[in-house]
Parts: sequence; structure tokens; C-alpha cells
Amino acid sequence: QVQLVESGGGLVQAGGSLRLSCAASGSISSVNVMGWFRQAPGKARELVAVKPSSGITTYADAVKGRFAISRDAAKNTVYLQMDSLKPEDTAVYYCNVKNRSPGAVRWYEYWGQGAQVTVSS
Repeated sequence: QVQLVESGGGLVQAGGSLRLSCAASGSISSVNVMGWFRQAPGKARELVAVKPSSGITTYADAVKGRFAISRDAAKNTVYLQMDSLKPEDTAVYYCNVKNRSPGAVRWYEYWGQGAQVTVSS
């Protein structure tokens, strides 16, 4: 089992910045993907950015150049720095971890509790 605790979020004016953090604890494998998704009211949950333990970082087109995902391996923490925020970035942001044992096929997926980000115009 993996536990995720999110922090950050809040209310900011358009053009402002926020930083989200997600600390993971528990059975975290060396093979994992940590990232962020978001869900706006009435919309499906969508990928924002994911960063694997090894491999290519992926960003949604809507946030490229404005958001940056980073990881602190020693702390098992993933961050999302959000700059130049727009009203359309308003959503609940969820931390996500996918985890599998080396050589295994099955992935296990975990979600944080969600953090509200509201961008006013």
C-alpha cells in the first residue's frame, strides 16, 4: 500500500503561481510513475503531468511551458509548480502514483485526496 498526502493549492489571481506537493509513503517500488491529474466541474479527470522513475516526462498541451513537475527521490515527493495560471486551470488537482515491482507486470495505482486550485480572472 502507498499513502499520498497532498498540500498546496488555494486561490490565486490569473497570472499568479502556486505549488502543489505530494508526499508518498509506504511500499514504493523503484519502478514507479508519479504525477498529477486534474478534474474541473462537469469534466472528466485529465492528465496534467507525469514523471516516471526513469523515462520521459509528459505534460498536457494545455500546461506546457507554464507548469513544471519535479521529484525528490529521497523524500518520495512529487511537486507541481504552476506559473502563469489561467482561470481554465481551476480544478481539483490529484496526485497519482503508479507502482510495480521490478520484473512484474501488474501496476498498482494510488490517488491523493485532491487539492482545490481556483484561479480568478
